[in-house]
Amino acid sequence: MTRQPVQLLSTWVQRQIPADQWQWLTERASAGAATTDKDIFITLGLIPRRLGRADLDLGGSDLEEAEAACPGWDPRGWSIDGAARVMVLLQTIAQADGFPEKFQRLCRTADVAEAIAFYRGLALYPNPERLEPVAAEGLRSSITAIFEAVAHDNPYPQRYFDEHRWNHMVLKALFNGSALAPIQGLDKHANPDLALMLRDYAHERWAADRPVSPELWRCIGPFATSPEVLADLTRVLQSDTARERAAGALALAASPADEASRLLAAAPDLRGQIDAGTLTWNTLPR
Repeated sequence: MTRQPVQLLSTWVQRQIPADQWQWLTERASAGAATTDKDIFITLGLIPRRLGRADLDLGGSDLEEAEAACPGWDPRGWSIDGAARVMVLLQTIAQADGFPEKFQRLCRTADVAEAIAFYRGLALYPNPERLEPVAAEGLRSSITAIFEAVAHDNPYPQRYFDEHRWNHMVLKALFNGSALAPIQGLDKHANPDLALMLRDYAHERWAADRPVSPELWRCIGPFATSPEVLADLTRVLQSDTARERAAGALALAASPADEASRLLAAAPDLRGQIDAGTLTWNTLPR
């Protein structure tokens, strides 16, 4: 039987903290949806002091249960205090009327660690589609760790963002210097408008003699059909750095254009690695 996210969080937290700490935590959330906002704020603030900030100790079966409970949920990297905070929300105000508004207020007044925990749990809350405006506020944060709590290893964006929101999230990740690989659904949600935006961004960086993240070409390759875009990928393929050359090869391999195959033939070593499955976007050289 598939367990609910709140049950999994409870199991993971309980097994890592002493009994007296667990008793304190459960008592703080014992009123459920009737818990006052004041008590919730106090509890959320006290959690790291009372429970500590150690990482969750998760095994393979825990990750399998997380995937079954909420497809795409990846709690690796979560901490005890972060998991406890999401658990408390699920046990209290997430069950009450007006949760989206209360959740928005919580996120706006949260410190960095609280905000990271709240946003990581976006897909776990009831009626998550109603939280899209709050998730968008997280993306607008000037704090990279908060942005990445929404964008990285989180199933929420690929499920609930429209194309406009998705495209700007990917572009901001590049502005921030954040990796694209941890964005779930990156290939599935690639689209021509995003490819155009990213190509314009790459040309702006080149014109300013600034580096371009090799990951950018992952979202352009499937739409690389014009001579101009293929010329860009050829330039990347001929780069002096191994990471850029590999990115150029992968993007050309994803292109539907016949010309792309001819261009990739100029790098038979990379073509061979792609065909063998040893060169992928997840194995891009450092």
